[in-house]
Amino acid sequence: MKQLIFSVLILSLIACAPSNSQDRKAEKKIAEKPGNFSGYWYAGEAEITSYKLEQARYGEIHKGEAVMVFVTEPFSKSKQVKLDDWRDESADNVSVMKLNMTKKFLTGIYPYSMMMSTFTPVSYDQYPDPIKVTTSSQEWCGHTFMQLNLQENDYRLRGFSYFESEGDLDVSIPNDGLLEDEIWTRIRLNPSSLPTGEIDVLPGTFYMRLRHVDPWYPYAKASKLEVHTSEFSDEPHHIYTLEYENRELSIYYEPDFPFTILGWEETYMSGFGEQELLTTKAKRINSIKSAYWGKNSNKDRELRKELGLSTN
Repeated sequence: MKQLIFSVLILSLIACAPSNSQDRKAEKKIAEKPGNFSGYWYAGEAEITSYKLEQARYGEIHKGEAVMVFVTEPFSKSKQVKLDDWRDESADNVSVMKLNMTKKFLTGIYPYSMMMSTFTPVSYDQYPDPIKVTTSSQEWCGHTFMQLNLQENDYRLRGFSYFESEGDLDVSIPNDGLLEDEIWTRIRLNPSSLPTGEIDVLPGTFYMRLRHVDPWYPYAKASKLEVHTSEFSDEPHHIYTLEYENRELSIYYEPDFPFTILGWEETYMSGFGEQELLTTKAKRINSIKSAYWGKNSNKDRELRKELGLSTN
């Protein structure tokens, strides 16, 4: 019954969209990759970037750390998991740009630990949509998990939560536009592939978890801007912005390959009851290339110092 109610809710929200919603569907533009793409992303290392985080939660700003780990991986198109054998030359092997994005911050006495993983095909001319997105959130009240799997023209959404109204869910939502969570990987692949204008966007899973909102496609105004300087960099850089009715997300990135993400700002009403308009902000600390999966000894904590991250 809960699944039926949730499905009806999603359909009703979609039905309420303006009649020109299909005109706002995000166009998946094809952009040629830079000539040094393979040398950077297929060198057997991941790129790790640390950020100083100021996270809006419960009507206040909380300091913390964010990390983005970008790496290419062989991915099973049918099973939608990383292939054990990277030498698999079957049609099932799709090379993806994987992003593991983490946030850690304290709210009063208890900590938050959040993680989002996005799997976007490198050959987005052949596979224009992310294959999978997973997001988890842990804090002392409990933990939640959400997963999106691409299934032809739909995404299968499964959600598990300690909140009665949110879990457990297993529903289909239409692939009707851009996933906000794919923007980060699209910037790294080639930001010229990002759409502009009024488009339908599925809000980021971090936002959906923190604000407890239903997964549907509101429209947003997407724009790109070139600036000479900002608090994120003294060098010229670009900004990609999504303006929703009640929220705004701006991502700052370098204009040249490898299109490093310098930081982001996200503004919306925060708190419960009497809310306040607050801005989450993350600013880049440092970036390194590393085969981090082999850096698991105590001496390797020095790499965290290089990234400006806590070693405790």
